[in-house]
Amino acid sequence: MRGGFRKGVGIGPKKLDQMMKQVGINVEELEGVEEVVIKMADAELVFKDASVTIMKTPGSKMYQITGTPVERPKTKSAAETEVVGEGVAEPEPELRILPEDVEIVKEKVGCSEEEARAALTEAKGDLVEAISQLCGLDL
Repeated sequence: MRGGFRKGVGIGPKKLDQMMKQVGINVEELEGVEEVVIKMADAELVFKDASVTIMKTPGSKMYQITGTPVERPKTKSAAETEVVGEGVAEPEPELRILPEDVEIVKEKVGCSEEEARAALTEAKGDLVEAISQLCGLDL
């Protein structure tokens, strides 16, 4: 058989490296990889023993992961969840009380800045609710 691949005849690693460099392909192993996580819609594949190889070609990079994955249900990141006891709860968004809101409550009710800020905090920033609480109104 001429000009094709013959059974039992392979290309040595040195020759293969040479040929790849001629066409502009560079292969290197990524050092220090501790874990690789592939996130899918409903699950994650976690490679703890991953070996990652990068194949650089003109205009692109390909990453090859070798290892044994463990599939686990998709979890939210630490920034997205807060662990409470054994359950998982959504974190409270950070409440920002604007100085302008404090001034409005102070003017409408005639209270101190501390009272206005406390009412706004309790009302989760809702101006109408804070003013209603301070005036003793039930909305």
